[in-house]
Amino acid sequence: MTIKTATHLNFRGDARAALDFYQSVFGGDKVVVTYKDAGAVQNPTEADQVMWGQVASADGFLVMAYDVPSSLEWNPGQIPFFVSVRGASAEEITGYWEKLSEGATIKQPLAPAGWAPLYGMLQDRFGVTWVLDVEAPYAG
Repeated sequence: MTIKTATHLNFRGDARAALDFYQSVFGGDKVVVTYKDAGAVQNPTEADQVMWGQVASADGFLVMAYDVPSSLEWNPGQIPFFVSVRGASAEEITGYWEKLSEGATIKQPLAPAGWAPLYGMLQDRFGVTWVLDVEAPYAG
């Protein structure tokens, strides 16, 4: 049996903008289903918000997102999760870093680290914390 996991991000009205941004960074195809599309509108002001969305690229990037409806409690917390992007080359990771860092708060600049040729952490303009690094064999 084979499984895949995906990071699923929750927003309050920003899911579409976040998915647009992540597609601009990683490429791939974006799919968005609104509450109206699904016939699940509870609040007319939220009809065009994202009930389910994703960006998936041929190289394996996959992120899902939705807008938590106002009828549900939502608290994003301080750092409830990190999205980790690990690539095979410095060029690949640097390219993603440069795009994700637009409007971001840099937590750890992208630079060589003891465990990886490149490692960095940032919080993007949507409040999502990303960890990017270049894959390296574990030195145990």
